[in-house]
Amino acid sequence: MNYSFFITGFPGFLASSLIKQLMEDHHRSIEHIYLLVLPTEEVVAKDTLQTIVNNGKLSIEQFTITTGDITKDDLGLASGVMDTIKGKVTHVFHLAAIYDLAVPKDIAYKVNVNGTENLNKWLENLQNLKRYIYYSTAYVSGKREGKIYESELKKGQEFRNHYEHTKYLAELLVQDVMKDIPTTIIRPGVVKGHSQTGETIKFDGLYFMLNVLDALRFLPILPYFGKGTAEGNFVPSDYVLKATSYLAIAPVGEGKTYHLTDPKPYKMWELQKLLSESYLNRTPKVRIPLTVAKGALRIKPIRRWLGAEAEAMDYFMIHSSYDCSQAVEDLRESGISCPDLKDTLEPMVSFYRKYKDDRSKHIEIR
Repeated sequence: MNYSFFITGFPGFLASSLIKQLMEDHHRSIEHIYLLVLPTEEVVAKDTLQTIVNNGKLSIEQFTITTGDITKDDLGLASGVMDTIKGKVTHVFHLAAIYDLAVPKDIAYKVNVNGTENLNKWLENLQNLKRYIYYSTAYVSGKREGKIYESELKKGQEFRNHYEHTKYLAELLVQDVMKDIPTTIIRPGVVKGHSQTGETIKFDGLYFMLNVLDALRFLPILPYFGKGTAEGNFVPSDYVLKATSYLAIAPVGEGKTYHLTDPKPYKMWELQKLLSESYLNRTPKVRIPLTVAKGALRIKPIRRWLGAEAEAMDYFMIHSSYDCSQAVEDLRESGISCPDLKDTLEPMVSFYRKYKDDRSKHIEIR
């Protein structure tokens, strides 16, 4: 069977990387890939796509960049575009979202919730849709503690930030359409760089720890932040992409929700120790209470100096454990599995060390 993909979120890192993975895995079956791009991103998107094509297994003629905006009715597509693609698109990958932990409520709601609602409605126009693949996050669980299962969502939870809350509301909307549209929901943990090359486009998530270590490297003693007994669920981008590429096409993935999380995660104190030893060849010796650390990060000059958002400290506090049994079972035959995070630290640290002074790779700390 030939596939035609429609992908939102390009030229972002996740969408760009997913295209490369889909090309690698399914190039013999891909007829066409349509990319929804914000008008302000069109030039960058064309350059990014050309680089992907130069190093991939599809021709430039097999791609169409179409400008639009998920926050607008009919995705803001130009008249006539829908007539062209409504009978062709077989798989829709919805990756466009605001991922910033410190995002203001109105922006997060507009993009993550309203944008997903618009896309859900737009899917009704597609005449040959085989699968809708929605990128959620494991952290739709919010402040819930204990074991979190893939089959769970609405549990009366509260949330640490507007990112989590709006992704939860968006997933509720996607689950509503699952009864009518064959859907696969992907819930990654916190995505880090490639397990073997360390490549990433942004130093956020786990990289906040490296930013802090880099800023504090002149101290005679390095600190732990809090007791660090919560699990840190960080997964390499290539695992998430390979798993998505497989589950999006395989019949077993239809109608399922997957935690693409680490089946054997480390505690936060263990991660701090591993990163400190890997990056600075030093082991933390003292412990700073989380309330003190988070309070310091509320002060703009301090958080900018440390290169970390105050919201990141919240992930040291919630004792959640993400069960990924369904993902592990359905990926078994594919041979795809999440590597031990310890085995990915050397390339991660090497990449960070090489590019840490490249400001384009750091998110803006407000």
